[in-house]
Amino acid sequence: MKRRFGRRGPLVSVLRIEGIIQPGSRPRQGVINDAVLARLVERAFERGRPKAVALAVNCPGGSPVQASLIGARIRRAADKAEIPVYAFVEDLAASGGYWIVAAADKIYADASSIIGSIGVISGSFGFHELLRKTGIERRLYTAGTEKSLLDPFLPQKPEDIERIRDLQKQIHDEFIAHVKTCRGSHLNDEDVFTGRFWLGERAVELGLIDEIGHLTPIMTEMFGEKIRFRQYGLRNRLLGSLGIRLAEDVLAVAEERIMRAGFGR
Repeated sequence: MKRRFGRRGPLVSVLRIEGIIQPGSRPRQGVINDAVLARLVERAFERGRPKAVALAVNCPGGSPVQASLIGARIRRAADKAEIPVYAFVEDLAASGGYWIVAAADKIYADASSIIGSIGVISGSFGFHELLRKTGIERRLYTAGTEKSLLDPFLPQKPEDIERIRDLQKQIHDEFIAHVKTCRGSHLNDEDVFTGRFWLGERAVELGLIDEIGHLTPIMTEMFGEKIRFRQYGLRNRLLGSLGIRLAEDVLAVAEERIMRAGFGR
């Protein structure tokens, strides 16, 4: 007797984007960047002819360049494959994390998700007074009048602060232009570009996201009960092969927790 098999349900690739955004060429615990996600993005869009790619995002931000590269890579892959991209924010998509999700065709989040923080921030410490009090002499030799910019062992100069703020404004303008290109027809308030962040319901009102919703039920509603999910994500490594690698991973996790703490997570 010939056995009949039913047709397999539609496939949706689930690409997990979780961690702080930092440059690098190899996977690290709690860190994402364009280099380590490149292969995963390619597979998510090409393997098995998926009907859609769902981004499961949990990201407090980080490098604006890496965020831009990741978002652009996802958009290129989507346009090439002619496959829609749906972003689902979990705890937060803030700063660079929002830069990435803005590249999706539609954005969903939980009612308590943190969304936004469209701005640029940088910080450091100043130790010049400590050196003075302890009698330690700072010896620094440069070729170029601005090579000592942001040196923590020298007093701040007004022209240095102006230079940093000018650089920040350029990055902020790029961030704003990206969000307006991706979400311009949805945005309802220019306050979204002040660096503030909001919870899910308010983010819907502001046009930063489209709806409140979770990945599995939304995708099932779109593609039916026979939907299949294929997961793509970086493997968590609890221990590195070298002590220095373990130390880097611990620092990365600590930095991620600090960044999340800044958004109430």
